Amino acid sequence: MRWFGLGGSRREDSDAGEQASPAGESRPQATDARERMRQKTLEEITSFLLTHRLPVSVATLEIAHDIVTGANPMVGRLVAERISSREPITLAWLEDVVIAQSRDNSGEQLHHLVMRLESSIAEFAATTTAARTATNDYNSALEAHVGDLGTVGSANEVIVQLASLARDMISRTRDIERELSRSERETRALQKNLADARREAEMDHLTGLPNRRAFEAVLKQEFGESREVGDTLAVAFCDIDNFKRINDVHGHEAGDRILRTVAQSLAKISNDKCHVARHGGEEFVVLLRGKTALEAMDILDNAREKLATRKFVNRATDLPFGRISFSAGVADAHAYETSGEALRAADEALFRAKSAGRNCVHVAGPADAAGQAFEGDDDTGEHEYS
Repeated sequence: MRWFGLGGSRREDSDAGEQASPAGESRPQATDARERMRQKTLEEITSFLLTHRLPVSVATLEIAHDIVTGANPMVGRLVAERISSREPITLAWLEDVVIAQSRDNSGEQLHHLVMRLESSIAEFAATTTAARTATNDYNSALEAHVGDLGTVGSANEVIVQLASLARDMISRTRDIERELSRSERETRALQKNLADARREAEMDHLTGLPNRRAFEAVLKQEFGESREVGDTLAVAFCDIDNFKRINDVHGHEAGDRILRTVAQSLAKISNDKCHVARHGGEEFVVLLRGKTALEAMDILDNAREKLATRKFVNRATDLPFGRISFSAGVADAHAYETSGEALRAADEALFRAKSAGRNCVHVAGPADAAGQAFEGDDDTGEHEYS
């Protein structure tokens, strides 16, 4: 803790221990909640690094912070699963996980750059339109007065010259107006291209669903709007069960087909109040506006049951995949201060669903603690090829 600048020096601690408080004098009040939270976070970071014998560096501190605070739920869940399977948390393994995450981060940076560019172009388009309108108004007013100037007698040579100069100005400003019109058209075309590029950047091309960046933007918006008007909001994490086994036995190409199949199953519940996206790997996220956590659990459990009762066969080898199912964790978004905390709670509920045997849906918080979950059976059905 001293390494983090907390707790004072050893000498100060020793001196403090030797000095007894006068009788009846109250001890200093505890630090405020925020300071205690900061200290608790630092203690957990320290414990994580010491427990797994990791070096203290900028990289490991950043990773430990994201795991402890839930800033990166995916890495946190991978670490929890690795600890649960009694595999070591090594620096090399963490670096591999972070490298995989950094690929998404580079796309996220590009996404933010595109959004900033779109904003700048929109401002430029507005300025161009205003300039063209002002130029057109100026030309119209000037033309009206030029006609009057031309009727003045030829004896007044100065007025005639002014009229000639005004006509030349009209000609030049008309040219400017035409250039501004062309700039407007080009700007609109560029805006359309950027909008298409942004939609492309926010799509997961394997499943056709929105990706994590797109979902996080919708989550942030829906979280604020629904809280403001008093709507219920539920968020869920879904994870395909035993997906690594599918890849190991049938190959990654077959695994991709299973990913698309699960994505299609979840997409069927999507509408203007329900948003489904691929979060990464075999994990999906769902946001349900106007639904409580228990109502969202019912919706997801219905989708889970329909998927689990189907029978899939690898069309390339004619070998059965076995039961394809997913586990899910659901959280009441407004039970938490921020959308990030709600997402983390759903991820924790998902982890408990996995630990409970998979192919089930758990709710975070009191409902989950009471054991309210749905579990599926391996029903028989017709074979489907994927």
